[in-house]
Amino acid sequence: MNNWKKVFAIIWTGQFFSILTSSLVNFAIILWLTFETKSAETLATIAAMLPQGILGMFSGVFIDRWSRKKIMILSDSFIAFCTLILAFLFYFEQAEVWQIYLLLALRSIGSAFHAPSMQASIPLLAPESQLLRIAGINQMINSACNIAGPALGALAITTLAMPVVLMLDVIGAILACTSLAFVKIPNPPPGEHAGENNVLQDLKEAQREVVSHRGMPLLLILSIIATFFIMPVSVLFPLMTLNHFSGDAFQMSLIEAIWGVGALLGGVALSIKQYKINKITLINLTYILLGAGFTASGLLSPNAFVWFVVFTAFEGVIGSLYFASFTAVIQTKINPAILGRVFSIYMSLSMLPSMLGLMSTGFIADHVGITNTFVIGGLVILAIGVISFCLPSLLQVGKLTVN
Repeated sequence: MNNWKKVFAIIWTGQFFSILTSSLVNFAIILWLTFETKSAETLATIAAMLPQGILGMFSGVFIDRWSRKKIMILSDSFIAFCTLILAFLFYFEQAEVWQIYLLLALRSIGSAFHAPSMQASIPLLAPESQLLRIAGINQMINSACNIAGPALGALAITTLAMPVVLMLDVIGAILACTSLAFVKIPNPPPGEHAGENNVLQDLKEAQREVVSHRGMPLLLILSIIATFFIMPVSVLFPLMTLNHFSGDAFQMSLIEAIWGVGALLGGVALSIKQYKINKITLINLTYILLGAGFTASGLLSPNAFVWFVVFTAFEGVIGSLYFASFTAVIQTKINPAILGRVFSIYMSLSMLPSMLGLMSTGFIADHVGITNTFVIGGLVILAIGVISFCLPSLLQVGKLTVN
């Protein structure tokens, strides 16, 4: 692991262009669908999440059995192939809305294997003391791409033909695969039941690994509960801007971007140095601070849009710190041979609140109220943070992972 910085520099270079072009193309597709159907964003997002949410319950089994490097390369290649098909459909003017939803769903299959493979590989490439820092850099890259992607996507769709826009994602995937080809990603020692080819047995092995770490099940359960309340709030940011603050299109785009800017700053803060900190304490604090930010946002008067911008940026920073800390704890504690299963199942379960939040946006806005949703969600998340400090077994996980 002595050359981990060089290895990650190569990987990050390819991943940056891949994530950026994917963000660009995803936004361009949503724009095109919006022009065609007038209400496509929710359906497109669900199409891009549902297969990953379902397959994630099982994809980790194969991630832990096979070469993670080959899985990442094949996943990126499959996603690029789906995009290439879509580019040909647009080139020959045969693209239809149902075909786009189908290809978005197929791309999601590749993501079900790629994301957990990448997260599961990191502890095999870098020292344990650097995992929080690396998670921060990953947050920084994702945030930068999420900020730049939509802006470039809007520019691309207005200046380039759709087939050309889609080919940018293919080029990004090629760069990502090429960068992975130049690094060695070791595979962990085989698990207890290696060679048995029993999916159920492999999942039980992952369950035993999680339960064997006192406090780890609580960490995962509380994170999923918090996500269940975070996602409905997060999808209401545009409506909050439009309805409560009487905002316009510029203000809506500003709020969308400012969260990403905050997340970028959070990633930068973690990446610049190695912190010796109890990560569970940091996670619990992020619950409290994020919950307080949501609650305060929900209590703002209609004339306090400036404060809404400030709170949103603050929440972006806190969200970035939370996700990086949570990822580092899992990577530190879980056996690398089982890490693919743990990450894939966690990502899969975390997507359920996202989809429910997207599908119930209208119901929440009409029956609960947008500002009430911010306040209720914020108070629940804040309470999770307070309760977490009162759970000795959960705090023990952090004591064992202080670097």
